Amino acid sequence: MRIRLALGTSGLRSCRAFTLVEAVVGFAVTAISLVSLYAGITYGISLTQVTRENLRATQLMLEKFETVRLYTWDQISGTNGFVIPTTFTNAYAVDTTGVASGVVYTGSMTIVDAPIGASYSPDLKLVTVTLKWTSAGVPRTRTMQTFIARQGLQQYVY
Repeated sequence: MRIRLALGTSGLRSCRAFTLVEAVVGFAVTAISLVSLYAGITYGISLTQVTRENLRATQLMLEKFETVRLYTWDQISGTNGFVIPTTFTNAYAVDTTGVASGVVYTGSMTIVDAPIGASYSPDLKLVTVTLKWTSAGVPRTRTMQTFIARQGLQQYVY
């Protein structure tokens, strides 16, 4: 009994494989895709971290403005000997035991006379809160300002 193999017209043509050039090109395309994917994920994570730190900075500045709202006009203007702290530090996160972790924010708060020439300028103060911190070796700064009136907003609403 004879078994004939169908080899076709050119012998072993059906046993083809990828050439070295095709394999190298395929590997290069896969490597570039993986490196790009890794870079995109890394950038997304770092952008999320910077955004969280900016949000925390905004929260800290608003906290200082809310604290200023509780002071009387005499305390704000410093006429009764009361001094509002001008510098402060705060951490990104504080755990339940009171241990601070993460980025440390250093801030300053200044209260000055309103820089306007209106007749009511003695009844206004300009409050400026500035925060500074370092994130991934890059120094960052955020500043927020608001005015405070002697009679407050409640005298002007209704």
